[in-house]
Amino acid sequence: MESAETGIGFQQYWQILKRRWLPALAVFGCVLALTSYSVLKEKPVYEAEGKLLFKKTNPASALTELGKEIGQLTPAAEQSNPLTTEIELIRSVEIAAKTINNLHLKDDKGNVITIKDFLKKLTVTPIRGADILTVSYKDRKPKQAADVVGNMMNLYIENNVKVNRLEAVAVRQFIEKKLPTAENSMRKAAAQLSAFKENNKVVNLEEEARSAVSVMARLETQIDDAKSDLVKASAKSQAFQTQLQMNPQQALTASTLSQSSSVQEALKEYQQVERQLKLEQNRYLDTSPIITRLETKKSTLKALLDKQIQQVPGGQQQGYDGNLQIGEVKPKLIEEFVKVEVERQGLAQRVSILLNALASYKQRVHNLPKLEKEQRELSRKLQETESAYAELQKKLQEIRIAESQKVGNARIIQKASVPQEPISSRKSLLLVSGSLLGTLLGIATALALESQDKSVKTIEEAKELFGFTLLGVIPAHKFEKNSWLNFLRPSSAAGDSEPSSRQIVVKDTPHTNVSAAYRMLQANLRFLSSDTELKVIVVSSSLPHEGKSTVAANLAATVAQLGRKVLLVDADMHRPVQHRIWELPNQVGLSNVIVGQAELKSAIAQVMDNLDVLSCGVIPPNPMALLESQRITSLIKQFSGNYDLVIVDSPSLNVAADALILGKKADGILLVARPGVLYSGNVAFAKDLLKKSSQHVLGMVVNGVSPKNEPHSHYYFTNESYTQVQSPSKNHKRV
Repeated sequence: MESAETGIGFQQYWQILKRRWLPALAVFGCVLALTSYSVLKEKPVYEAEGKLLFKKTNPASALTELGKEIGQLTPAAEQSNPLTTEIELIRSVEIAAKTINNLHLKDDKGNVITIKDFLKKLTVTPIRGADILTVSYKDRKPKQAADVVGNMMNLYIENNVKVNRLEAVAVRQFIEKKLPTAENSMRKAAAQLSAFKENNKVVNLEEEARSAVSVMARLETQIDDAKSDLVKASAKSQAFQTQLQMNPQQALTASTLSQSSSVQEALKEYQQVERQLKLEQNRYLDTSPIITRLETKKSTLKALLDKQIQQVPGGQQQGYDGNLQIGEVKPKLIEEFVKVEVERQGLAQRVSILLNALASYKQRVHNLPKLEKEQRELSRKLQETESAYAELQKKLQEIRIAESQKVGNARIIQKASVPQEPISSRKSLLLVSGSLLGTLLGIATALALESQDKSVKTIEEAKELFGFTLLGVIPAHKFEKNSWLNFLRPSSAAGDSEPSSRQIVVKDTPHTNVSAAYRMLQANLRFLSSDTELKVIVVSSSLPHEGKSTVAANLAATVAQLGRKVLLVDADMHRPVQHRIWELPNQVGLSNVIVGQAELKSAIAQVMDNLDVLSCGVIPPNPMALLESQRITSLIKQFSGNYDLVIVDSPSLNVAADALILGKKADGILLVARPGVLYSGNVAFAKDLLKKSSQHVLGMVVNGVSPKNEPHSHYYFTNESYTQVQSPSKNHKRV
């Protein structure tokens, strides 16, 4: 769909150019002539050229890594080109001003050339695929052009060396300023790592982690063994407690008491007094002095025994009663019990120590990842600071070497030589530009004239504006195509006036496309009404010079050739034409018949078989009065009764209301429109008249169409070679 619209638009523009080719050609010729004159007046211009080669690093600074960074051509942004930067440096105002001052450059008026004009003549372009810039300068003096290029390249080389050296100085100063800070950072990082190892007792965390696993495994084995021995020792201790009826503390105390001589002596004395008291109680009364003395002695010895017991370790908890017979305790059992208890307590303490050691190792292993992370961070920080410090030291040595160098990263590979011949590209460019400008202005002129022209130019425009049924399209006659008025208006409008020469093409040249178009017109009129035959047709147009009389005459001849009896009436009493078309006298005609000055038979002339013509006659002072009379109505009825078809040639609608009056008396109006003569305003006026008078418009005929200027001519025109092979009889049968 889009391609079709594009094609239609192109055809429309092409038709505009075809219609307005003469003014467009005149504008193009004027522009081309002015351009050619400018080229001839142009003075010769010479162009000198030199070339600069750029390397990614300069040869001397490439000895050091830092020198490469200083002399390297690298883009400052991802999409930038380093050579573009160098081009701007060469074209800088500073270098341009120095060149102008060094060479005392002046313009055509003798004034010092401005930097703006100087840069217009200077061109710096890169060579594709190479790190080479071409510096060229255009001037009317060949030597001066070469001097400018040479001076600019020398100034750029000097500036390039200076910039590289200044960069090295700036880098050295920056490094010297950063060195103390880098050294302090390195020392601080080393101190932090040392403090970390000392505070966390770190020697080798990886080795410590590996050894901790094996130690923890051994500790778990030892704990299991110690717990097993502790269970055994606890069982033995419990057995001794049951047998001796004492706990381990009591057994230990009893063993100690049995081994204390003072306790044993006091116990013996106490036991002796206790035995003596029992003997004397059998002999004496309790109130006897002997009994009293013995009880007192017993109490004294008991206190002495308790005192001795309290002095023995563990004796504070050992009570003594009269039934206790220390001498009866088995010393060996107590000794074994004490040994077992000592062993049990030792095993319990060992288990506790081993468990604490295992927990300590587990805690250490749990903290090892954190310690490793901190150590790695501190080590990395120390390594970074050491590396940065070492790199700065290295760069400082390199930059001192680079600072002493006086070499840039560009050199001249082609010096500017004095040009021997002027450049011709400017003249060619001017001619091409002039031709292009002339073409554009010519097209613009054609479009401007077309926009100002409100005339109807094509069949499609006429159909769209009128809205009537298109009954026929009549091609322009050959003599109309060569009119000298083509340059004023589109070629389709050429020859718009009614010619005085004979134009009965259907009779004179029956085998042409024009004759075929008239035959198609009469056929379409026959097809309009299948029930009621058209008897009277009024032919009119919106304006004069649209060819309505020619259409009426040829249509009448076409119908007569089919064997039908036709009467052609010239009712245009303002500007009659039919008598000239048919070469008839006009002394007697319709006007004479209406007023009764002549008989109808004497006014009608037969011009060809089956075709009679009633000319206008004497032009009356008031044609409308005659056409509104009852006489014309009766004449039309008489005509329709005597002839198969009556064709009435009436005035144009903008001339008089005659056509509207006659249209009411006929079967309908056939409207003739001619592209190039008709304007949109005339169309609106004609449609309004026809609508207000309630006319029956049969349809419209587009006359005087040039196939070359009609974009869709193949829709309307029959192939000429086809029509030539048709015989009159065949034509008659086809229509």
